[in-house]
Amino acid sequence: MIELCRSVLLTLVLLLAMPLNAFAVNPSEVLSDPKLETRARELSTQLRCLVCQNQSIDDSDADLARDLRVLVRERLTAGDSDQQVLDFLVSRYGEFVLLKPVFSARTFLLWSLPLLLLAGAGSVILFRSRSPRRPNGPTVLSAAENERIQQLMKGE
Repeated sequence: MIELCRSVLLTLVLLLAMPLNAFAVNPSEVLSDPKLETRARELSTQLRCLVCQNQSIDDSDADLARDLRVLVRERLTAGDSDQQVLDFLVSRYGEFVLLKPVFSARTFLLWSLPLLLLAGAGSVILFRSRSPRRPNGPTVLSAAENERIQQLMKGE
């Protein structure tokens, strides 16, 4: 019974400690058309806050994130497609505004670096496992080496 109470209490503490998604969209920003608002929210989750850099503009309270959310909604209201809105923002702010960069010749290294590192680590492990092993036991000295050690120990 005590274990059950502890596990319930631990679960409650963990649930309270979890950060809840607190969207930063103000009620004044919300569009009256639910379909457009859904599209705007979807686009907002794909765009990086240029101030926070690790949050989407949908999650950020920064002024620039608010301006970007308003800009996205203005472009959607003007009739732009989702891709046109993204293209407009990329042309204005660069690819950094996208939370998930697109695969292109410019981002090839970014996408391939984890695979290259994994292949490099695998080849190092393979090379080391195939290299000849050195004996771990005591090294046997030659007669000349033993004689030299004896001379050094006597102080000659």
